[in-house]
Amino acid sequence: MKQTVVTKHRDHIPLAVGTILFTVFALSLGDALIKQSSSTFVIWQIFVIRSLMAVPFLVGYLALMSPGSFKRGDAMGWTALRSFLLVGMWISYYLSLPHLTLSVAAATYYTLPIFIALFSAALTRTSLGIRGCFAIGLGFVGVLLILRPNAGNFNFYAFLPLLSAMLYAVAMILTRTKCRAVHPIKLSLALNCAFILVGGGAAAGISMLSDDMRHGFLLAPWRDMTVGDVGTMGMLAASILIGSIGAAIAYQKGPSVMIGTFDFAYVGFSFIWGVVFFSETPDALSLTGIMMIVVAGVLSLRSQPNASS
Repeated sequence: MKQTVVTKHRDHIPLAVGTILFTVFALSLGDALIKQSSSTFVIWQIFVIRSLMAVPFLVGYLALMSPGSFKRGDAMGWTALRSFLLVGMWISYYLSLPHLTLSVAAATYYTLPIFIALFSAALTRTSLGIRGCFAIGLGFVGVLLILRPNAGNFNFYAFLPLLSAMLYAVAMILTRTKCRAVHPIKLSLALNCAFILVGGGAAAGISMLSDDMRHGFLLAPWRDMTVGDVGTMGMLAASILIGSIGAAIAYQKGPSVMIGTFDFAYVGFSFIWGVVFFSETPDALSLTGIMMIVVAGVLSLRSQPNASS
């Protein structure tokens, strides 16, 4: 009687940790450049141009190093869903950047471990426990401290990083549970193709609007690019390549609880870029809120039902 051999995907902790640290360094720098470019480019032009630069590298790598991957289905439906969730995440986050300081946007976005814990508990139908509930409460207070919403200064854009966190949490759970066997380069290729599709579709829709409606980071027409602009787009393409490949590798090769903890380095890098690029200095309440969110995120990750998986 023939036995079925089950392939177990082993973790590689040093690779996963090193990868996520380099990934968040590159992504945070790219996001600082996005914020800096938000008054120059429309978001859809950034999506399309940087991904058009990235795709040839991804296709070339797969053709040379893993030609058989083009023939495999590799959970195409889940891969596509993951890609569009991540596109939605980046749209939400990028739209917030022109209206928030980089450190505040980053800290609010990094409530994502709380959502990972909540969604994981819901999927496994298990309780979060006292530590998990405390983490959620602590993170909520931290968000209130840095956003301080009231009737006089309510800012819709401040809630976009929260939506980004929810979308990213679902996408990373899919990466770990449904797309773990998919080649990381193939995941990156799928994501960049989704950027091109969404960005191109949005640009086509905007072109049909009246001129008085076509303005701002969301609805402005595409602009002609200088040599310097091409260089900026090249840096953004490198950032998204590192980010999309690195996140896939890290969450495939390491437990979500551990990788999510190191993922918080993004907040520190964003604080540095905020000071360097924009001379941003959060006040004492904002810094307290940022620290509370980081602590809450670590606690919520460690309260997950399957923290070792």
